[in-house]
Amino acid sequence: MALEVKLDAFEGPLDLLLHLIEKNKVDIYDIPIAEITRQYMEYIKAMETEDMNVMSEFLVMAATLLDIKCKMLLPAEVNEEGEEEDPRAELVEKLIEYKMCKYMSMELKDMRFDADKHMYKNPTIPKEVLEYKAPVNYDELLSDANLEALSRIFEEVLKRAEDKIDPIRSKFGEIKKENVDLEKKQEVVFGYLRSHKHCSFRNLLSEQRSKMDTIVTFLILLELIKISAVVVKQESENDDIDIECVNIDDNLGMLLES
Repeated sequence: MALEVKLDAFEGPLDLLLHLIEKNKVDIYDIPIAEITRQYMEYIKAMETEDMNVMSEFLVMAATLLDIKCKMLLPAEVNEEGEEEDPRAELVEKLIEYKMCKYMSMELKDMRFDADKHMYKNPTIPKEVLEYKAPVNYDELLSDANLEALSRIFEEVLKRAEDKIDPIRSKFGEIKKENVDLEKKQEVVFGYLRSHKHCSFRNLLSEQRSKMDTIVTFLILLELIKISAVVVKQESENDDIDIECVNIDDNLGMLLES
């Protein structure tokens, strides 16, 4: 069984590099390769191990650092998009990935430590709950379900919802109160009757702009008939009603007082 040897608690070359970067407080995206390589080589020389597997890993990283250092001394290479390539990019990506894994392992270690403080018990489910069976087997119920069947069910649900709508009440609009000035309306009706003397009930109502105007005009006409200011005639049931003014000015004061 091979003995795993750690250099000052470093688990590998990436761990050593990450330690050097944090020790020198440098930006991981802008590593000073020359200085980090020098310090890394000092650690390599201080290693006291005969395990070639461990030593080879650190030596491969040393060769990688020297290769990056040489490339940075040469003119920068340009990629297909016309941007300069950073020889450190691949190493930076590996360091970030290793750092994330290291922190995740620390989180898992803390979670395992906290889990040791908890106690668990086996589930105690009542017998009647364990023996309960649903009255409907949903697997059998939905075994023949497909898109066409679901679409048909959806249409039926919508139709039932439409059938619940009251066809009359649902068309009711907002009821607004209409204010009609009675005195002004009387003056308008009187003016029309004075100018026409003889007119039809249909023509009188055609001058009104709303249902409320029509109702008030009809009430005024009834008052005029009551005080004998006008006379109305109708030849037959379906004929228009003729209105004839009779001393409307003499009876005007009586109507206004009422």
